[in-house]
Amino acid sequence: MTNPVVEVQHVTRNFGKTTAVNNVSFSIEKGSTVAILGPNGAGKTTMVSMMLGLIEPSAGHIQLFRHHPKHISVREKIGAMLQDVSVVDKLKVHEVIALFRSYYPSPLSMEELIALTGLEKNDLNKWADKLSGGQKRRVGFALALTGNPDLVFFDEPTVGLDITARRLFWEKVNALKEKGKTIIFTTHYLQEADDVAERIILFNRGEIIADGHPNAIKQQLAIRNVSFQTNDAKRAIQQLQTLPIVSKCYQKDDRIYAVTEETDTVLASLFKFDLHAKDIAIEQGRLEEVFEHLTKPNGEAEINEQHNDAM
Repeated sequence: MTNPVVEVQHVTRNFGKTTAVNNVSFSIEKGSTVAILGPNGAGKTTMVSMMLGLIEPSAGHIQLFRHHPKHISVREKIGAMLQDVSVVDKLKVHEVIALFRSYYPSPLSMEELIALTGLEKNDLNKWADKLSGGQKRRVGFALALTGNPDLVFFDEPTVGLDITARRLFWEKVNALKEKGKTIIFTTHYLQEADDVAERIILFNRGEIIADGHPNAIKQQLAIRNVSFQTNDAKRAIQQLQTLPIVSKCYQKDDRIYAVTEETDTVLASLFKFDLHAKDIAIEQGRLEEVFEHLTKPNGEAEINEQHNDAM
C-alpha cells in the first residue's frame, strides 16, 4: 500500500489470561472503506479500541498518520461513532455540537453537518438527553464528523435502526467516501459489509482469517448456489437435499437456496423434480455462508446476531 493511514504491526492484547487479539498485522490505505467483521468475542471491538487509542496493546505497535493514536495531530484527523452514543446532559443539541466544534482547528459548519448526517433543524433545539434512539444516532454521527476528519470509525452504526434509516445512513457514508475519507466500520449485518466495503478484514479468535475484497473472499471458497422461488418450498428443500452435490439447502425470505459446486446439475434437477421453479439465479455465494464456513468451530457455525463482542 502506498499511502497507509493505519499501520498495525504484530499487535497482541491480553486481558488477564485471555488473548483478545493475537499477533495481528495489517495496514489501511487512504480513501478506502474497510469492514472489520467477526463473531462475538473475535477481537474486532478490541482492535478498534486500540486503533482509537482507548486501550493500549500488550505487544506490538499501532500508528495512525505515522503517529501514536493519542497524538494530538491524530486526534484532530479522526472521528468515531461508537455503538453506545452518550450525550452531555442539560445541553441542547446545537450546544453539544458547538462544544465539540470548539475542540477542532477547522470544524465543519453546522450547515455542512446537517447536510451530511440527516439531522433536522428542529432537532437542534431539543435537549440532548431527551432524544429518541434514532435521533441520538444522528447526533452521534454529527459529532463524529464535527472536526472534518480524514479517518472515521463506525462501531456497529446501524444497530437498532429500521431498514429505511439504515439505507439513509449508508447513503450518507457513500457521500463521505466520495470526499476521499477513509472509513473503518464494524457491523453484524453482513449484507452491509458486502454492499459498502471495498475490503473486509475477518477476525476469529483474535486472529485475521480472511482479508480482501468481498468478492475475492467469496471466490476463495468457491461457494456457489442456485436460488429460485416456488410455491412448494418444503418439497423443494426435501428433494434437493437428497442430492449428494448439494451441501446445504435452505429458505430465506421468499427464495430457496441450494449450495453446490455443480450448478448445472442442480438446474437440471429443478426440472427433473418438477419443482415449478421461477426467477432462477446462480450466485457466486453469500457472505453469510463464507462467514459461517470460516468461523465455525468443530464443524458448527459460531454466528450470533446479538452484539456482545468481548473486549
